[in-house]
Amino acid sequence: MAIIFHCDHCGKKIEASDSAGGKWGKCPACHNKLYVPSPDFDEELKLAPIDESEEERKERLMAETHKLTQDILHEREAPNGLAEDAEPISQMSEKELTKNIIMYLRQMADGEVYEAQKIAGLIVPYGSRAVEILDTIAISEMPEPELADIHQQVLSSLIRTLRTKIG
Repeated sequence: MAIIFHCDHCGKKIEASDSAGGKWGKCPACHNKLYVPSPDFDEELKLAPIDESEEERKERLMAETHKLTQDILHEREAPNGLAEDAEPISQMSEKELTKNIIMYLRQMADGEVYEAQKIAGLIVPYGSRAVEILDTIAISEMPEPELADIHQQVLSSLIRTLRTKIG
């Protein structure tokens, strides 16, 4: 009785003799090294069919993610007039400024660029105070809980972007 299995590299169905079971061989189609299962392996390995619509959906989502990431990384300054439209605030507490900075970073990471730009308009007037808070967030070993799920490189990029806006 033959051992029937599929190549891990090319997916071709392979039939091998019982004596080849438990040994290494080469795929007749792609010539990659493969392991032949032992003869007591009585069931043919079946490959799951590829769901084309799911693959297209994944590709579309990956393209959207890439575009949003590139937009965030290439963003240089707030849209014209945004900072001017923000109402001047006489004094914002350190806690409130920190909360706004964290909210900005979270919204940018989530792709909520328009809402984040509104928050940036509130942060920018506080210049050096905001930069100090950003530096603290950047060097912190334990990120704020709201930012913990953001990849460190993305978070660093978002912090640099906001620092650039502040000036």
